Amino acid sequence: MSLWVYIDGRYVLKEEAKISIFDHGFLYGDGVFEGIRAYGGRVFKLSEHLQRLYNSAKAIALKIPLKEEELKEKVLETLRKNNLTDAYIRLIVSRGEGDLGLDPHKCPRASVIIITDKIKIYPEELYKKGLAVITASTRRNIPSALDPQIKSLNYLNNILAKIEAKLREAPEAIMLNKDDYVAECTGDNIFMVKEKILFTPPLGVGILKGITRDVVIELAREENVLVKEEPFTLATLYGAEECFLTGTAAEIIPVTRVDGRVIGRGEPGIITKKLIKRFRDLTLREGVPIY
Repeated sequence: MSLWVYIDGRYVLKEEAKISIFDHGFLYGDGVFEGIRAYGGRVFKLSEHLQRLYNSAKAIALKIPLKEEELKEKVLETLRKNNLTDAYIRLIVSRGEGDLGLDPHKCPRASVIIITDKIKIYPEELYKKGLAVITASTRRNIPSALDPQIKSLNYLNNILAKIEAKLREAPEAIMLNKDDYVAECTGDNIFMVKEKILFTPPLGVGILKGITRDVVIELAREENVLVKEEPFTLATLYGAEECFLTGTAAEIIPVTRVDGRVIGRGEPGIITKKLIKRFRDLTLREGVPIY
């Protein structure tokens, strides 16, 4: 089945979807994006994703040529045109067409693209038995060089770590910051359980403030689980009772091995499984209706 893609006010079939080779999103990764999910006919946390998109755009002095309510409707209409009720949405705002120089002022208008499709990052069996991940030698960008709260199109830092993971036959890689603290993975935030306390790195170590991360923190507190946003090292993580990753595409996925060390009992833990169930129930109850 062919899919419709929204590009700058038009809906075109994906085979006909084109951008200029002079678009600075293509030339330099100059732009921002969001990955969003729809479940059972509802778009989950759409307002939060749009707010983050506009914040990221503002941080790089990129003017989105649509108001938030207009963009929201374009997302919903793209889903409707593709008859999708369960989907992954990729919303992209690039700097737009310019010349071969870096100057963003030579790009008169930003380009808005909305892609909707199915996605499956990991097979369902890994949600039951957990991932075996490695630690990459590639360090997370330092916040003073590139603020991690800007969800930009330039993902080379993450891609280099992902390459390391693949070379070591692992599905995902943990990235440390310059001070040897655990930061996040190539596309997900990370949590661990130790002595029944749920830990996750604080924003100050150089991580993206994940929307799924925020949901999980809230769900854990509703379950009377103590949550601490504190820096921790790999050595601490190796001794954890449970570990899991969170992200829009991955949702909540358990980790049962890190660098060959077995985490806890080598299977998804009680708190992890409870949060997975709570999260999946929530995604089917909350969200902006597509129709």
